[in-house]
Amino acid sequence: MITIAHLITGLETGGAERMLVHLVTRTDRARFRPVVISMTRPGAMGPMLSGAGVGLHVLGIRRSRPDPRGIVRLVLILRATRPALLQSWLYHADLLGLAMLRLGQVPHLVWGVHASDVSGVAATRRILAWSSGQPDAVVTVSLAGQRFHERIGYRPRRWVYIPNGFDTEALQPNEETRRNSRGMLGIAESAVAILLPARYHPMKDHATFLTAAAKLSSLRPEVLFVLAGSGVDYANPAIAAAIAGYGLGDRVMVLGERHDLDALYPAFDIVSLSSAYGEAMPMVLGEAMACGIPCVATDCGDATAIIEDTGILVPRRDPAALAAAWERMIGLGAEGRRALGERARARVLDHYALATTVSRYEALYDEIAAR
Repeated sequence: MITIAHLITGLETGGAERMLVHLVTRTDRARFRPVVISMTRPGAMGPMLSGAGVGLHVLGIRRSRPDPRGIVRLVLILRATRPALLQSWLYHADLLGLAMLRLGQVPHLVWGVHASDVSGVAATRRILAWSSGQPDAVVTVSLAGQRFHERIGYRPRRWVYIPNGFDTEALQPNEETRRNSRGMLGIAESAVAILLPARYHPMKDHATFLTAAAKLSSLRPEVLFVLAGSGVDYANPAIAAAIAGYGLGDRVMVLGERHDLDALYPAFDIVSLSSAYGEAMPMVLGEAMACGIPCVATDCGDATAIIEDTGILVPRRDPAALAAAWERMIGLGAEGRRALGERARARVLDHYALATTVSRYEALYDEIAAR
């Protein structure tokens, strides 16, 4: 049996974090023993791993505060578990994984690239770019992310493209779920409900979404806008002020962080993403498409490749274009949107099935460990 250690910056709700949980909980346990190490805390995703019987370790390093004790803990964990390969997820984990490789604590290292033009980590990325030839491989979940990292100097021995996969059994169209979820949320059946499932962060560009919502709300009184994600609630003064400033108090619903996305997506008529930068392969688009919900999104990361002709893509930071795209989607009517949603789900089944993604990771691990 091959032990694979997965090192990630943290386990709060996010695309890379969800993909890690999907991967390690579905890895063939007859061939692989997954071990997950969070640099910070267990986060929202930790209990899911523990509940699935996956070994979970926490280093307890505070964000933006180097802690030698955390590095010592990692060395002890690696010596105890003796992984054949360390897979790191996100920049700071890539950097710490590189240190473990140089210290001889792991025989093989694979980095993971889960972003494109994200801000705020320039110094870390420069170090990683200079050192990018040292891991055995760099896995990228998006071609846009690979192109961006090549532009900033990444020169790995090998790029491996493995797009995120989606659990199409858990995520699927369901009329009963739609009725129940709309009832619990208080969404009238006559309403056209548009969901933005995104944590509060500048890259997600909630400002563009709300500006577009203000433009459309005067034309379409039947539209309801719903925001879901970490930090997206009325305790966030920026969100509260923006909603009040546009006079959208009765047209916008905020849900905060949610962990029931399989039940949430079917309640909506349109799922939207307004990201301005930083995306690689947005998980929420594939998840919504698997549920048969058509998407309207900005052309950020691999959004165009994911959606293709099953939704509408608009330029970034363009509220007028976003509002116009929603108007087009609403104009299709319920049947037109349902037909688009069926094509969207078929696209996920054909190109982004979770089983295929897991098997590609397993094949990579087999190959590298065999060396």
